[in-house]
Amino acid sequence: MNEQPSPVPLWRSLSDDLLLVVSFLTRLPVPFCPAYVEGGLARAMRLFPLAGAVVGSAGGAVFMAAHAVLPPLAAALLALLTTIVLTGALHEDGLADTADGLGARGGREKRLDVMRDSRSGAYGVLALVFSVGLRAAALAAAPSALAGLGGLVAAAAFSRACIPALMQVLPPARADGLGAGAGTPHAGIAATALVLGGMLAVAGGGMAAAPAVVVSLAAVVALVWLARRQFGGYTGDILGACQQLAEIAFLLTLAGTWT
Repeated sequence: MNEQPSPVPLWRSLSDDLLLVVSFLTRLPVPFCPAYVEGGLARAMRLFPLAGAVVGSAGGAVFMAAHAVLPPLAAALLALLTTIVLTGALHEDGLADTADGLGARGGREKRLDVMRDSRSGAYGVLALVFSVGLRAAALAAAPSALAGLGGLVAAAAFSRACIPALMQVLPPARADGLGAGAGTPHAGIAATALVLGGMLAVAGGGMAAAPAVVVSLAAVVALVWLARRQFGGYTGDILGACQQLAEIAFLLTLAGTWT
Protein backbone atom coordinates (compact mmCIF):
# COMPACT_ATOMS: atom_id res chain seq x y z
CA MET A 1 0.00 0.00 0.00
CA ASN A 2 1.36 3.38 -0.99
CA GLU A 3 1.55 5.85 1.83
CA GLN A 4 0.10 9.29 1.23
CA PRO A 5 2.53 12.15 1.91
CA SER A 6 1.72 14.01 5.09
CA PRO A 7 0.36 17.53 4.56
CA VAL A 8 2.75 20.41 5.07
CA PRO A 9 1.93 22.15 8.37
CA LEU A 10 0.41 25.59 7.98
CA TRP A 11 3.24 27.30 9.83
CA ARG A 12 5.79 25.60 7.58
CA SER A 13 3.94 26.74 4.45
CA LEU A 14 3.70 30.31 5.74
CA SER A 15 7.35 30.44 6.76
CA ASP A 16 8.44 29.12 3.36
CA ASP A 17 6.26 31.69 1.61
CA LEU A 18 7.59 34.50 3.77
CA LEU A 19 11.20 33.52 3.03
CA LEU A 20 10.35 33.41 -0.64
CA VAL A 21 8.73 36.84 -0.85
CA VAL A 22 11.46 38.47 1.24
CA SER A 23 14.17 36.98 -0.97
CA PHE A 24 12.26 37.91 -4.14
CA LEU A 25 11.36 41.49 -3.21
CA THR A 26 14.46 42.46 -1.23
CA ARG A 27 18.22 42.01 -1.17
CA LEU A 28 18.14 40.66 2.40
CA PRO A 29 20.04 37.39 2.81
CA VAL A 30 17.58 34.61 3.63
CA PRO A 31 18.01 30.79 3.75
CA PHE A 32 17.30 28.71 0.67
CA CYS A 33 13.58 28.21 0.29
CA PRO A 34 12.10 24.99 -1.21
CA ALA A 35 9.26 27.05 -2.67
CA TYR A 36 11.69 28.19 -5.37
CA VAL A 37 11.91 24.62 -6.63
CA GLU A 38 8.19 24.03 -6.28
CA GLY A 39 7.35 27.18 -8.22
CA GLY A 40 5.38 28.60 -5.32
CA LEU A 41 5.83 32.32 -5.99
CA ALA A 42 2.23 32.79 -7.12
CA ARG A 43 1.00 31.26 -3.86
CA ALA A 44 3.51 33.22 -1.77
CA MET A 45 2.21 36.52 -3.12
CA ARG A 46 -0.38 36.46 -0.31
CA LEU A 47 2.48 37.59 1.94
CA PHE A 48 3.76 40.41 -0.29
CA PRO A 49 2.45 42.96 2.26
CA LEU A 50 4.62 41.42 5.00
CA ALA A 51 7.72 41.84 2.85
CA GLY A 52 6.63 45.44 2.29
CA ALA A 53 6.25 45.94 6.02
CA VAL A 54 9.81 44.71 6.53
CA VAL A 55 11.10 47.24 3.98
CA GLY A 56 8.95 50.02 5.40
CA SER A 57 10.06 49.27 8.95
CA ALA A 58 13.71 49.56 7.97
CA GLY A 59 13.11 52.85 6.20
CA GLY A 60 10.96 54.08 9.06
CA ALA A 61 13.65 53.28 11.61
CA VAL A 62 16.12 55.38 9.63
CA PHE A 63 13.53 58.17 9.40
CA MET A 64 13.06 58.20 13.17
CA ALA A 65 16.80 58.28 13.83
CA ALA A 66 17.51 60.97 11.23
CA HIS A 67 14.47 63.02 12.22
CA ALA A 68 16.07 63.67 15.61
CA VAL A 69 19.09 65.45 14.11
CA LEU A 70 18.15 66.50 10.57
CA PRO A 71 15.40 68.50 8.84
CA PRO A 72 12.31 66.39 7.98
CA LEU A 73 12.99 66.38 4.22
CA ALA A 74 16.55 65.11 4.68
CA ALA A 75 15.30 62.41 7.04
CA ALA A 76 12.65 61.40 4.51
CA LEU A 77 15.20 61.14 1.69
CA LEU A 78 17.46 58.96 3.84
CA ALA A 79 14.50 56.73 4.71
CA LEU A 80 13.62 56.28 1.03
CA LEU A 81 17.26 55.62 0.19
CA THR A 82 17.19 52.81 2.74
CA THR A 83 14.16 51.20 1.13
CA ILE A 84 15.71 51.52 -2.33
CA VAL A 85 18.93 49.86 -1.19
CA LEU A 86 16.99 47.05 0.53
CA THR A 87 14.99 46.30 -2.61
CA GLY A 88 17.79 46.85 -5.09
CA ALA A 89 15.60 49.53 -6.74
CA LEU A 90 13.43 46.68 -8.05
CA HIS A 91 10.22 48.68 -8.24
CA GLU A 92 11.88 51.96 -9.22
CA ASP A 93 13.43 50.19 -12.20
CA GLY A 94 9.99 48.94 -13.23
CA LEU A 95 8.53 52.43 -12.96
CA ALA A 96 11.30 53.92 -15.12
CA ASP A 97 10.94 51.24 -17.81
CA THR A 98 7.16 51.59 -17.84
CA ALA A 99 7.41 55.36 -18.24
CA ASP A 100 9.83 54.93 -21.13
CA GLY A 101 7.49 52.40 -22.73
CA LEU A 102 4.51 54.71 -22.41
CA GLY A 103 6.52 57.55 -23.95
CA ALA A 104 7.74 55.51 -26.91
CA ARG A 105 6.33 56.11 -30.36
CA GLY A 106 5.01 53.13 -32.24
CA GLY A 107 2.79 50.18 -31.54
CA ARG A 108 2.57 47.67 -28.71
CA GLU A 109 5.62 45.65 -29.72
CA LYS A 110 7.74 48.80 -29.96
CA ARG A 111 6.70 49.85 -26.46
CA LEU A 112 7.53 46.41 -25.08
CA ASP A 113 10.93 46.49 -26.77
CA VAL A 114 11.68 49.91 -25.25
CA MET A 115 10.78 48.56 -21.80
CA ARG A 116 13.35 45.80 -22.21
CA ASP A 117 16.14 48.28 -22.89
CA SER A 118 18.28 48.56 -19.76
CA ARG A 119 18.99 52.23 -20.47
CA SER A 120 16.62 54.80 -19.01
CA GLY A 121 15.31 57.56 -21.24
CA ALA A 122 14.00 60.99 -20.35
CA TYR A 123 10.57 59.69 -19.35
CA GLY A 124 12.09 57.08 -17.07
CA VAL A 125 14.44 59.53 -15.38
CA LEU A 126 11.64 62.03 -14.82
CA ALA A 127 9.41 59.29 -13.39
CA LEU A 128 12.10 58.42 -10.84
CA VAL A 129 12.67 62.06 -9.92
CA PHE A 130 8.98 62.62 -9.28
CA SER A 131 8.59 59.29 -7.46
CA VAL A 132 11.33 60.02 -4.96
CA GLY A 133 10.46 63.71 -4.72
CA LEU A 134 6.74 63.24 -4.09
CA ARG A 135 7.25 60.45 -1.57
CA ALA A 136 9.94 62.37 0.29
CA ALA A 137 7.85 65.54 0.42
CA ALA A 138 4.86 63.57 1.69
CA LEU A 139 6.87 61.74 4.34
CA ALA A 140 8.48 64.99 5.49
CA ALA A 141 4.98 66.30 6.29
CA ALA A 142 4.58 63.71 9.05
CA PRO A 143 3.69 65.44 12.33
CA SER A 144 6.14 63.24 14.23
CA ALA A 145 8.86 60.71 13.59
CA LEU A 146 6.57 57.95 14.87
CA ALA A 147 3.82 58.97 12.45
CA GLY A 148 6.36 58.86 9.62
CA LEU A 149 7.41 55.35 10.63
CA GLY A 150 3.81 54.15 10.67
CA GLY A 151 2.99 55.84 7.40
CA LEU A 152 5.98 54.34 5.61
CA VAL A 153 5.18 50.84 6.88
CA ALA A 154 1.54 51.24 5.84
CA ALA A 155 2.40 52.54 2.36
CA ALA A 156 5.06 49.92 1.71
CA ALA A 157 2.79 47.08 2.81
CA PHE A 158 -0.38 48.11 0.98
CA SER A 159 1.39 49.06 -2.25
CA ARG A 160 2.80 45.54 -2.52
CA ALA A 161 -0.61 44.06 -1.74
CA CYS A 162 -1.86 45.65 -4.98
CA ILE A 163 0.52 43.64 -7.18
CA PRO A 164 -1.33 40.27 -7.15
CA ALA A 165 -4.65 42.12 -7.59
CA LEU A 166 -3.35 43.73 -10.79
CA MET A 167 -2.20 40.30 -12.00
CA GLN A 168 -5.74 39.03 -11.49
CA VAL A 169 -7.37 41.52 -13.84
CA LEU A 170 -4.71 41.69 -16.56
CA PRO A 171 -3.11 38.96 -18.71
CA PRO A 172 0.66 38.79 -19.18
CA ALA A 173 1.76 41.03 -22.06
CA ARG A 174 4.50 38.55 -22.99
CA ALA A 175 4.85 34.78 -22.87
CA ASP A 176 8.26 35.17 -21.23
CA GLY A 177 9.86 37.55 -18.75
CA LEU A 178 9.64 38.04 -15.01
CA GLY A 179 5.95 38.90 -14.97
CA ALA A 180 4.83 35.80 -16.86
CA GLY A 181 7.35 33.55 -15.11
CA ALA A 182 6.02 34.43 -11.67
CA GLY A 183 2.75 32.66 -12.40
CA THR A 184 -0.76 33.99 -11.87
CA PRO A 185 -2.07 34.07 -8.31
CA HIS A 186 -5.68 32.94 -8.01
CA ALA A 187 -8.38 35.25 -6.70
CA GLY A 188 -8.09 33.96 -3.14
CA ILE A 189 -4.39 34.82 -3.01
CA ALA A 190 -5.01 38.33 -4.37
CA ALA A 191 -7.85 38.87 -1.89
CA THR A 192 -5.72 37.62 1.02
CA ALA A 193 -2.93 40.02 0.06
CA LEU A 194 -5.34 42.96 -0.08
CA VAL A 195 -6.90 42.11 3.29
CA LEU A 196 -3.48 41.67 4.91
CA GLY A 197 -2.24 44.86 3.28
CA GLY A 198 -5.31 46.73 4.50
CA MET A 199 -4.78 45.50 8.05
CA LEU A 200 -1.15 46.60 8.01
CA ALA A 201 -2.19 49.93 6.50
CA VAL A 202 -4.61 50.59 9.34
CA ALA A 203 -2.06 49.45 11.91
CA GLY A 204 0.52 51.89 10.54
CA GLY A 205 -1.59 54.78 9.31
CA GLY A 206 -4.57 54.69 11.67
CA MET A 207 -7.90 56.12 10.51
CA ALA A 208 -6.14 58.11 7.79
CA ALA A 209 -5.34 54.80 6.08
CA ALA A 210 -8.91 54.43 4.75
CA PRO A 211 -8.78 57.29 2.23
CA ALA A 212 -5.16 56.40 1.43
CA VAL A 213 -6.22 52.87 0.52
CA VAL A 214 -8.99 54.20 -1.74
CA VAL A 215 -6.70 56.63 -3.55
CA SER A 216 -4.01 53.94 -3.96
CA LEU A 217 -6.53 51.56 -5.51
CA ALA A 218 -7.68 54.34 -7.85
CA ALA A 219 -4.08 54.82 -9.00
CA VAL A 220 -3.78 51.08 -9.65
CA VAL A 221 -7.04 51.08 -11.62
CA ALA A 222 -5.67 53.89 -13.81
CA LEU A 223 -2.51 51.87 -14.40
CA VAL A 224 -4.58 48.80 -15.30
CA TRP A 225 -6.41 50.85 -17.94
CA LEU A 226 -3.13 52.20 -19.35
CA ALA A 227 -1.42 48.80 -19.34
CA ARG A 228 -4.31 47.13 -21.13
CA ARG A 229 -4.53 49.88 -23.72
CA GLN A 230 -0.81 50.43 -24.37
CA PHE A 231 0.78 47.03 -23.67
CA GLY A 232 -2.02 44.47 -23.79
CA GLY A 233 -1.34 43.27 -20.26
CA TYR A 234 1.26 43.36 -17.53
CA THR A 235 5.00 42.76 -17.42
CA GLY A 236 7.40 42.67 -14.49
CA ASP A 237 8.08 46.36 -15.09
CA ILE A 238 4.39 47.20 -14.88
CA LEU A 239 4.17 45.32 -11.58
CA GLY A 240 7.00 47.51 -10.28
CA ALA A 241 5.19 50.62 -11.52
CA CYS A 242 2.06 49.39 -9.74
CA GLN A 243 3.89 49.34 -6.41
CA GLN A 244 5.40 52.76 -6.97
CA LEU A 245 2.17 54.47 -8.00
CA ALA A 246 0.25 52.92 -5.10
CA GLU A 247 2.92 53.98 -2.61
CA ILE A 248 3.07 57.53 -3.98
CA ALA A 249 -0.72 57.82 -3.82
CA PHE A 250 -0.83 56.39 -0.30
CA LEU A 251 1.82 58.73 1.12
CA LEU A 252 0.39 61.81 -0.60
CA THR A 253 -3.05 61.05 0.81
CA LEU A 254 -1.56 60.61 4.29
CA ALA A 255 0.26 63.92 3.91
CA GLY A 256 -3.05 65.58 3.11
CA THR A 257 -4.46 64.35 6.42
CA TRP A 258 -1.31 65.37 8.33
CA THR A 259 -1.34 69.01 7.18
